[in-house]
Amino acid sequence: MEIKVNGLVLRAADYNENDKILTLLTVEQGKITAAIKGVKKAGAKLKFAAQPFCFAEYILARRGEKYTVIGCAETESFYDLRMDVNKFYAASAAAEAALSLTFEGDECREIFYGLVDALTAMCGQSESLPLIKFLTFALQKSGYAISADACPYCGKSLMEADELRFDMALGAFTCRGCGNGAGASRVTYNVLRQAFGLPYQRDFITPDGAKRALRLLREYFVYKTDCRFRALEEYIRML
Repeated sequence: MEIKVNGLVLRAADYNENDKILTLLTVEQGKITAAIKGVKKAGAKLKFAAQPFCFAEYILARRGEKYTVIGCAETESFYDLRMDVNKFYAASAAAEAALSLTFEGDECREIFYGLVDALTAMCGQSESLPLIKFLTFALQKSGYAISADACPYCGKSLMEADELRFDMALGAFTCRGCGNGAGASRVTYNVLRQAFGLPYQRDFITPDGAKRALRLLREYFVYKTDCRFRALEEYIRML
């Protein structure tokens, strides 16, 4: 049996001498694991189909619960992301988040297109804000939304608060006197509001703001999921 899917490579692992095992995020079937044979050989016809972030129409042969890639028509290679080390690790962090938040057989169309949009944006501009936007979007679609609105405990606006907390259990910023979270900076709060498209204070959008926001997002991911998030950890280290 053969099927066609629109897929994006989230992960490619070596298998045997010349093969790879791909984890694809697809529009039609959710997350799929598929073998692709011979792609480590020089001049292999499908070598491009096993490259990081390849977005393509994959033709898969199915035998039982196992898939093998037998054909591929590339839609977008995202080649630029593989040529810049910062962009590569940011894109890898986005792919790792999608890998952690999706499941085989589950429909994940919104996360798929959100990831494609994020990778496209990373090619054309600084990669940090598209990464933050994608991570918060994917968390929201997976039931782990982050709130950067008023304090969920007392209802007060946080825009003028001198000190803030971030409550991991709630996924929300709170007043310093509310909640049980660790202290959070107004810089992190405003960078996330910017990513959400909410009003924010420009004075708190600082050169290190993206790094601060990504540190919080990584801690939140680890708290909510089993993801170790090594790609994001490395990207943060490089900023």
